[in-house]
Amino acid sequence: MQNKGLLFIPDISGFTRFVNEIEIDHGRHIIQQLLEVLINSNNTGLEISEIEGDAILFYKFGEPLELEALYKQVEKMFCEFHRHLNAYHQRRICQCKACLSAVDLTLKVITHYGEFTTYNVKNFSKLIGKDVIVAHQLLKNDIEQHEYWLVTDNLLQDNPPGLAEWMKWDASIKQTEIGQIPFHYTQLTQLKIDLPSEPDLQLELSDKIKVLSVYRDYEVDIKTLCFTVIHYEFRHQWLVGIKEVNEIEHFLPGVGSRHQYVLENGQKIMMFISSFVYNPEEKIIFSETDIKRKSATYFTIQKAPDGKSRLTMDVYLHKNPVQWLLFNLTEKKKMQQRLQLSLERLEPVVKEMVLPLEF
Repeated sequence: MQNKGLLFIPDISGFTRFVNEIEIDHGRHIIQQLLEVLINSNNTGLEISEIEGDAILFYKFGEPLELEALYKQVEKMFCEFHRHLNAYHQRRICQCKACLSAVDLTLKVITHYGEFTTYNVKNFSKLIGKDVIVAHQLLKNDIEQHEYWLVTDNLLQDNPPGLAEWMKWDASIKQTEIGQIPFHYTQLTQLKIDLPSEPDLQLELSDKIKVLSVYRDYEVDIKTLCFTVIHYEFRHQWLVGIKEVNEIEHFLPGVGSRHQYVLENGQKIMMFISSFVYNPEEKIIFSETDIKRKSATYFTIQKAPDGKSRLTMDVYLHKNPVQWLLFNLTEKKKMQQRLQLSLERLEPVVKEMVLPLEF
């Protein structure tokens, strides 16, 4: 028996170019997160038929949603999609092509009302019907910009209303083998423009004092040194006292994400990335702060004489006279020796490092 319902397809624009030009592991995780954002933004009871690489096929049997409610769903998905991208772009530390270009992805949404039904293949529920085909065909159209909301005319009783002050509608027709499909569409770019800026996380120690500084020059370029220092999988190879780094909060860590140092003596210290400034023509600054916000280490990477690159490690403590005095009396000399040895151990690691092509 045929059923009527809404077909709702959010589709990531720029996906094909993105996956063809980027570092595949990071690209996969970025797309996975974006699809999860879209799913979590579903607040109108839409059901998922399947995830189609760069798109999600949602559906809902029954009478169509009011156009205003439908727009609110489109608006929520579009805005949450771009909030996530903006936050990641601001906080990322990875410089591979995937992470750099993710912010250029955007979203288009196809909404169509028609006849379709479901069928089951083992544990999977699939949609079938001519209108499912129509909805997918509408993804390929002659709309120049690729962040829009498309509504077929069987969802519109009259001319499309102005659901927002900026909204302007255009009309077009999709020619298919079963005939012409008229539709209206409106660009969603203004929603992205109106999104507020991501707040400054303000994770650095606000009241700190430098207690120690060591540096060493390496015969490698600044990007290779940066890649080696900021990637946790290499830390145990050179940072004295570190057995491993685990409980990394995210596959693609950024400012604000946490990780745990497991020391060779069994002690565990939870840290978070507190800042990152990337300017390879001048300097790169990366800092970590312990979760109790008592100390922070800054890694500064910059060009040095004779074509070398310099890593400087600066240790800061929360400004506390008693803590500072105790550190000078009991810890400073031992820590300075450990850090200088760490910089020596970094030498063979960074010399053997081969940058990924995408970095």
